Parts: sequence; structure tokens; C-alpha cells
Amino acid sequence: MTTTYDDLQQKCRTLRLAETAKELPNMLRMAESKNWTYYELMDQILGHELDCREEKNRIKLMKWAEFPQHLTLEQFKLSEQSAIGDKQLNVLKELSWIEDHFTLIMMGPPGVGKTHLSTGLGIHAVNQGYQVSFIPMDHLVYILKTREYLSKSKTRYKRMESSDLIIIDDIMYMAYEPQDAQLFFQFIYDMYDKTAFILTSNKGPNEWGKFLGDTTLTTAILDRLLHRSEIITFDENQDSIRMKYRRALFEEKSVES
Repeated sequence: MTTTYDDLQQKCRTLRLAETAKELPNMLRMAESKNWTYYELMDQILGHELDCREEKNRIKLMKWAEFPQHLTLEQFKLSEQSAIGDKQLNVLKELSWIEDHFTLIMMGPPGVGKTHLSTGLGIHAVNQGYQVSFIPMDHLVYILKTREYLSKSKTRYKRMESSDLIIIDDIMYMAYEPQDAQLFFQFIYDMYDKTAFILTSNKGPNEWGKFLGDTTLTTAILDRLLHRSEIITFDENQDSIRMKYRRALFEEKSVES
């Protein structure tokens, strides 16, 4: 009995080897032209399927992360800030701190690169197979308040629960109601020792108490977050990188005229 390409492709689809089914005729023709051994052919087939599945998973994780912009570490200009150098960045890129459930706290004024660095590390982690969630502080509070009755919030929360790294942007940029502060504490308590965090803030941890409105609660939150942590401080006198590379609608000359 002669087995056609179509027969083999259908068997691949039955076995849920969809990507192999698409590429199988080309691989079989290449195997014949290059005199591959059975071992070499199987290695090519299985390797192709594995590569395609890994790429599909990477795309899915990138979508789930909800990064505000695609800001990579390659685009991050070390020379324009003094918070970290090459050595520190290389340590961060190793991602062992994610496995150890570390907290990175990035402090500094707006526009100096906190969100870029945190997003770049998040994208780098996704490319290495980690599940990441990026969420602004105000949206996190909204998710925590509505996850019991809004399906979208429930889904978002479940993805955060299963994340290896959670990035919370603009933490403590405003005062919070007592019930919101309690929800945030409960979230940190539930995720403690289960995930790594990156927190970006304009304020240092010593100032968080006045935004949460409860010294005891703040101490409890910091006790967990700072247990294993690294604080990266961006210079307050540093010029805004965002403003330096902003896109303008009018040329400077026309604005002055």
C-alpha cells in the first residue's frame, strides 16, 4: 500500500502535530535529496515541531503579559543613566532572581527609564519561557476590587497568580483608600514566595506609609517585599529620557514664532 503525503499529513494532524503536517512534504523531499538517515529525519521533524510550539507559546505569553510598549533591553541606553552598569544589567539578564522570588524596586522621577528597564526585563524573561504580568498600580487595584464579579478581571487575576514575574508600574503615585490598601496587602501576602516582583515608583519605601494610610499595613507589606530585594535608584537630577527622545508635532522654530 502506497502512503501519500496527504495520508502522512493527516496522521500528523490526528496526533496534533499541526506544524509538522504543514512542513512534512518539504522535509521529506529534503531528506531524500540529502540522503538523511532515519535518525536525522526524525530529529528534523521533532525539532521543527518543538521550535514551532515554543514560538507559539512565546507569542501567547507576550500577549498575556500586556506590556504597554515593546521596550527591549537592547534599546535601553546604559550611558544615559547611572542607576545600573553593564555588570549589574548582565546579572539581571541571567534571571536567577526570578527563580529566587526576588523583588526589584526601581525608584526615580518620571521619564528616567524605570518603565523601560522593567519592561525590557519582562520581555527578556518571556523570551526565556517565563510567564510575566505587567500591570499599572491603579489597574491592579481595579482588578483586585472586581475579580469576584467581572470575568475579564477574574481572568487577568488568574494569569497574575500563575506568573513567574509580576511588574507593578507606578506604585504609590497616589493615596489609596483603606480598603484598597488592604486588598493590595492581601495580594502581596498571597503571592509572597510564589513569584518575583518588579516595582517602579517615584517614591522610596520609607514614604509608602503616607500613601497607604496605615503604618502597620505598610510595615507588613515591606517586610515581605524587602525580604529578598534589590533597590535600583535612578538619579533625581537626571534629565528625562522620555522628553529627550519625544516626538514633536511642531518644530521648535515654529512654536517660538
